This record gives sequence, C-alpha cells and structure tokens, in this order.
Amino acid sequence: MGSFIEINDTLQITKDQGFPPELDIEKHLQKPFTADDFKDKVFAFHDKSEVRVYKLPPVRNFFVENKNGKWIYWGLVQILETTCNYVKKTTSGKYKIIHINTPEEMKKAHDLIDRRPEYQYFT
Repeated sequence: MGSFIEINDTLQITKDQGFPPELDIEKHLQKPFTADDFKDKVFAFHDKSEVRVYKLPPVRNFFVENKNGKWIYWGLVQILETTCNYVKKTTSGKYKIIHINTPEEMKKAHDLIDRRPEYQYFT
C-alpha cells in the first residue's frame, strides 16, 4: 500500500479555482499592479487536483494563472494554509501575494522558469 503526494513550488490556478478576479491581464499590461496593491489581503484557492504540499512561509511559491490552458507567471505568493480532501483528491488553501511581475518580467518568466511552448501565454 502506498500514497501519492505532489510537492509543488508553483500555485497554478484558474479563476474558477480562486485566481483573484481583480488581477486582470489586460489591465495589468496597461497599468501594472504591484504587490502593495494587495498588501495584507489573503486569497483562497480550492479544488486544485491532487493532494499537494507547498513550500511554507517565508519561502516563496511561483504564482501562475492558468488561462485557457496557457500559463501567465504573475509573480510570487506565500501559502498560508492548505486543506486536503483525500476522498476527492484535491487541495484547497489560502495564500498572500508577495510580488507581482512587471509585464516585461511576465513575458520573460516562461522562458526562464518553464520553457514548455504549449503553456506559453505570450506568443
């Protein structure tokens, strides 16, 4: 008998899973947000597939929006808590934003961090 737990350094979520609706890519490209815009705000994510473990504060996790299967590297978050549903095999939790990439950094982040062309948002 065994178990499977996925260890993550990236919180990659959709709007349906709890990506903040106020973080709109088109608005950010026009007038960039900063982490100060969300200082002290706690966000929640839910029903992330699989049982996952994230790096604990003060260590960072990459923060990625999954937009129609393409990944946008928004910046960095700290995971504050997680809850795992072992029956549904999902993970939910709370996080805070500690850094938001500039539009230029977002465009470079995929090439520096990921490199899988099928996930590149900025093509």
